[in-house]
Amino acid sequence: MKSRRQREILGLIESRALRTHAELAAALAARGISTSQGTLSRDLRQLGIVKTADGYAAPARPQAEDATRSALARLVAQFLVGVDTAQNLVILHTEPGGANALAQGLDAASLPGIIGTLAGDDTIFVATADGATAGRVRAMLEEL
Repeated sequence: MKSRRQREILGLIESRALRTHAELAAALAARGISTSQGTLSRDLRQLGIVKTADGYAAPARPQAEDATRSALARLVAQFLVGVDTAQNLVILHTEPGGANALAQGLDAASLPGIIGTLAGDDTIFVATADGATAGRVRAMLEEL
């Protein structure tokens, strides 16, 4: 539960401006995660989140994550042939047999906003919290 909550916190902070604990707690609650103020404070401290004039800001991503994203970019270039969205889902179409490798790359990259993936042979369903997040994930994948 803690790792999911912290992934959601990072995803929320990276996707929109949140200025207070109350706003962050409400956004988490909308995703089905209830938390106390103390737990939220500990999570923010452990994640290295800082408060700025514009709201909470995530720390710079470590180089290991950059390497993981580079690997994801290679997988996208190799396997991805199309992207669609349907409400909170991003549907990825791959070359036959490529869905599993690409889904594993997505999971390893821990991209903000992605709740989970489900891969078949040539199709991946990527679950996000809402349609707006699905649009951002689609745009980011198309950019890769």
